[in-house]
Amino acid sequence: MRENKVQIERKDFSSGISAAYFFLAPALISIFIFFFIPVIAAFIISFTDFDIYSLGNYNNLRFVGLKNYSDLLNNELFWISLKNTFYFVIVASPLSISVSLGAALILNSKVVKLKGIFRLAYFIPVVTTLVAVAIVWRFIYHPRFGILNYLLSFAGINPIDWLGDPFWAMPSIILMSIWKNFGYNMIIFIAGLQNIPEHLYEAAVLEGASGWQQFKKITLPMLAPTTVFISIITMIGNFQLFAEPYVMTQGGPLNKTLSVVQYMYQEGFRWWNMGYSASIAFVLFIIIFIGTMLQLRIQKQTA
Repeated sequence: MRENKVQIERKDFSSGISAAYFFLAPALISIFIFFFIPVIAAFIISFTDFDIYSLGNYNNLRFVGLKNYSDLLNNELFWISLKNTFYFVIVASPLSISVSLGAALILNSKVVKLKGIFRLAYFIPVVTTLVAVAIVWRFIYHPRFGILNYLLSFAGINPIDWLGDPFWAMPSIILMSIWKNFGYNMIIFIAGLQNIPEHLYEAAVLEGASGWQQFKKITLPMLAPTTVFISIITMIGNFQLFAEPYVMTQGGPLNKTLSVVQYMYQEGFRWWNMGYSASIAFVLFIIIFIGTMLQLRIQKQTA
């Protein structure tokens, strides 16, 4: 009797697994066709001299081994774009996370009214088309007619060419990017704050803990998993910087806003050096992968 019951349970379990694979099959097949196959193809292309001539006739395609990667590492423009990208990631990521956390703390407090309206207002830039946002910010940054210089004029500050000055171009893009994206992280932080048990704060108040002590000893430790997740997705998104400088500065002035992804786009779709462009993509993938692993390791050590 018991053996029959075990056999029936195993049969039901096997049927459940089969049903799960049946329903997952369309998604898994789509991912394999539209993600893994193109990635594998791009990896193979990175070891060839695939260009516009090869696109017209595959007989012109030649295997060049690691030449693309060697040329890439010896290319000064690549290092400039990598430096600009790291500058953007190192500056924009902490600022974006800090602004998101601050907004989440304010909107999660009991003092603020009409929280839904504020959340909607802060989240609208996230779902707005990035190209449209970039164009609007170009007008805001306009050296003669922009509202930013107009407001600064009341403080006696002379007009600044925000996107034309090599010093101010990248900070201007960073400011726009933070405004555009902080609402997404804010929503995730709010979800994390709402999962913190209220009785922890009540106990801290009874012990005489100040607001800063509650934030330091309760809020930050309890938000650690959420913060790590946000840090990783923010870092990955910032490493893929493209649309902002492409629309606002075209990588200028003097290549001060040229990002790795924009450099990859130029090589691949302007000059049709597809093999070389694919090698840039995989170097960027390695950098993002290493950064992600470092953040996860740091999170484990501090947990």
